[in-house]
Amino acid sequence: MELYNLSAYTLSRMLKRGEVSSKEITLSLLKRIDELDKKINAYITVEAQRAISMAEEADRRLKSGYLPSPLNGIPVAIKDNICTEGMRTTCGSMILKNYIPPYDATVVERLKRAGCVILGKTNLDEFGMGSSNENSAFGPARNPFNTDYVTGGSSGGSAAAVASGEAIIALGTDTGGSIRLPSAYCGVVGFKPTYGRVSRFGLISYASSLDQIGTITKDVRDCAMLLNIISGYDPLDSTSFNTDCPDFVSFLTGDIKGVKIGIPREYFVEGLDSRIEEKIQDAIELFKGLGAEIVDISLPHSKYAISTYYLIATAEASSNLARYDGVKFGYRAMENVSDILSMYEKTRAEGFGKEVKRRIMLGTYVLSAGYYDAYYLKALKVRRLIKEDFDRAFEKVDCLIAPVSPCLPFKIGEKMDDPIQMYLVDVYTVSVNLSGLPAVSIRCGEIEGFPVAFQLIGRAFDEGMLLRIADTYEREIKGNNYGI
Repeated sequence: MELYNLSAYTLSRMLKRGEVSSKEITLSLLKRIDELDKKINAYITVEAQRAISMAEEADRRLKSGYLPSPLNGIPVAIKDNICTEGMRTTCGSMILKNYIPPYDATVVERLKRAGCVILGKTNLDEFGMGSSNENSAFGPARNPFNTDYVTGGSSGGSAAAVASGEAIIALGTDTGGSIRLPSAYCGVVGFKPTYGRVSRFGLISYASSLDQIGTITKDVRDCAMLLNIISGYDPLDSTSFNTDCPDFVSFLTGDIKGVKIGIPREYFVEGLDSRIEEKIQDAIELFKGLGAEIVDISLPHSKYAISTYYLIATAEASSNLARYDGVKFGYRAMENVSDILSMYEKTRAEGFGKEVKRRIMLGTYVLSAGYYDAYYLKALKVRRLIKEDFDRAFEKVDCLIAPVSPCLPFKIGEKMDDPIQMYLVDVYTVSVNLSGLPAVSIRCGEIEGFPVAFQLIGRAFDEGMLLRIADTYEREIKGNNYGI
């Protein structure tokens, strides 16, 4: 098998045994990107020479006997809303088309400290606002299983890169399902950690109370290894939770006897493709056969999740994106500008895409005088009710199993003229972000040539339980097909 298709764990062992060098792995990936990315469009920026230099440095460390982490020498792709010092960071937007941050995000700093090789920055819906990766100013990322179809969003570039062999592992961000949905559509493992588990310092904000950096990998073991690197308290992030991080790899025991898995009845209703439900039911039966206890539970406020999410997320986006005014950094409109106010207006009109403008306007409206209490404040109260539903469920079970998406990947352009239908693609994922909980997307089959996935949702800071269950499933059902 080609080096670019191997897992990080396998490559790490090969590196330690001297069977391959980091430079050879990196060159394999760069060749793959060169051959394939015109078709997939997974990357916005590729820094080939920088990646080769980092790989050579990793090889020197290995030769000297110094191993900063098991991921030393392993190439990684970074979603392009995470700051990288000296490397263009665009957020998939024209307004940041040429922005080069003067600092690294904490997660990038930790990856560098661990000896990882940074390949480049991956495509995304503009500022993370989208479910299909079609809202990128740099064109849509395309699904490796069929390039006429979407990858899911907003971390579509990261998922497509890992699925197609253009990256070994990748970072994404999840505000309302933006790691789990593209991972499901591209057949890879996507993990959204608990809010506060991974530092958000250096993540360019969309909705600050919902955004979370996470992992996209070929398998669960790689996911655990990458989580070990990026997790942990960061004093630079006021929302970072100051608690010890376990060794996530230690949870990969292959044993789930006695684990209680809840099935939320509100997630298996009309609107879910019956073929997807059938695949998830097969997974539930497998868990039952492995000794897990299956429990029916209810999350009664789930029906309010989409409306609650799109009120809170757009309100926060309206506030966060006010900083893009053409004065301090980013794009500035220069033509036909008569005064500072017209410069602001033209900069934002020309720099932001249609979907971002739509969400800014919606968020500004719900925060405006006379509407704040009726919309935003009420949404915050419903958010609390949704979180309490999960709290009650976790008194009875160790985790929940649910769909990731109600439908299979759809054709590029199919839903672009109907924002409501696009928003409903997130119906099963946004509750997790509103509640700050961890969740992982795991492939469980194939329909019409596309991968199908379920998600496991866990208690806050109980990522280990999700990894244990996901790993056990993966051991039983092994057969990755990366699409190309």
